[in-house]
Amino acid sequence: MDKLHFLTAGLPLASENKGYKKGLNIIKEMDLDGLEVEFVHGVRMNEANQTLLKSYALENKLKVTCHGPYYINLNSNEEEKIEASIQRILETARMGKNIGAYSITFHAAFYMGKNPDDVYKTVYKSMEKICTELEEENNNIWIRPETTGKGTQWGTLEEIVKLSKEFKNVLPCIDFAHIHARNNGTFNTYDEFSKMIEFTANELGNDVLDNMHMHLAGIEYGPKGEKNHLLLENSDMNYKDLLKVFKEFNIKGVLVCESPNIEEDTKLLKEYYLSL
Repeated sequence: MDKLHFLTAGLPLASENKGYKKGLNIIKEMDLDGLEVEFVHGVRMNEANQTLLKSYALENKLKVTCHGPYYINLNSNEEEKIEASIQRILETARMGKNIGAYSITFHAAFYMGKNPDDVYKTVYKSMEKICTELEEENNNIWIRPETTGKGTQWGTLEEIVKLSKEFKNVLPCIDFAHIHARNNGTFNTYDEFSKMIEFTANELGNDVLDNMHMHLAGIEYGPKGEKNHLLLENSDMNYKDLLKVFKEFNIKGVLVCESPNIEEDTKLLKEYYLSL
């Protein structure tokens, strides 16, 4: 990546569900940098839209990422649900390749009351299957398990960084709002953001800072972690110091904004970043 790109999580609200052409035109008109396609209820997109999205993004130098379905749990107590989860990740990766996506992300697993070390081993086995199958298909898309917002969910930064060391096409998707919520309000200062970036670079190599996939939004949380996303200005998310850290470390890649007003907060983030 040549710089940090600012993406909307889904088509802009102003597109009023009138299709990719209108949504992409709005992204371009607002001088935003692309979008994350939200396959949260299933990996579905007709061939016409696949062709449109890929060609439009290439022509206008927009970046595309994909978010896999919510119905994924690589640590389910039922083997068939683990297999279905693997297939959903594979479907997302295949669709991502078809539309020219940079990377895909997903929430990987729940602890289900089990020892975190055992859960890691279970997630590892599934990731091994996914990476092997994609390699056989010559699909080199980045696979990015996302840091999660609740203590019941597998996906601390440490867990995902550890998994990323094991596979050449796996890297973290760092959701800073999730980390903030998961820890009930901490991990929200310049120094804490810096330590997260330093940890990731120290463990995975400095090149990872040129190849980041990140999420951000305002967020409401409680003792059990994430409740729901909020507008940045209606939350305590310290996005200004986070963007200063991105500038300090010269972070490159994509930052996907998941705020409820989608394009407006994406624009807010980009404009503040460029003002630094």
